[in-house]
Amino acid sequence: MGRDKLSLPFGGETMLARVLRTVRQVAPDVVLVAREGQALPATGLEAVRDPAEGLGPLAAIAVGLSSLHTDRAIVVACDMPLLRPAMLRRLLDLAEGRDACVPVLDGFAIPTCAVYRRELATLASELVAARQLSPAALLERVNARYVDAADLRDVDPALESFRDCNTPERYFEALRLAGLEASSEHDFRR
Repeated sequence: MGRDKLSLPFGGETMLARVLRTVRQVAPDVVLVAREGQALPATGLEAVRDPAEGLGPLAAIAVGLSSLHTDRAIVVACDMPLLRPAMLRRLLDLAEGRDACVPVLDGFAIPTCAVYRRELATLASELVAARQLSPAALLERVNARYVDAADLRDVDPALESFRDCNTPERYFEALRLAGLEASSEHDFRR
């Protein structure tokens, strides 16, 4: 991306603030996980930190689950600004009776926009310690439900909730889809 995604403007707020606002509509108890030393825009939340940089999303999932006071967690990456509350509610509903509920789009699991039971924190931490860093390593050991697009389109017809902003082009496309004014490419690179 070339710069910190959390602080990118998205309308009158940062991308992180937008994602947090959406998640709070479904889950008022929010835990923010960040890399050790990562600067964060003001959110009103204290962040829990990954113990080491470069361990990927499973380490963040483990730390976040360990910090929960609820039975289940909605795990969402910070770069999904088109996330819809109805999608999160659907995933929670579909997770009932399972350890995890993970969308699968075009054959790819989306473990960074999924629901996990808090009790998975220990197993996730053990896998990270063993350097088995893929969320798939966790999901293949638990009672996970995989949900395909057909089960989600009624709450998000274009499945925009899962659109990440990993490149400048994807960021500008997300702004356009949200009906927001995009800053110029020149302003973005500053």
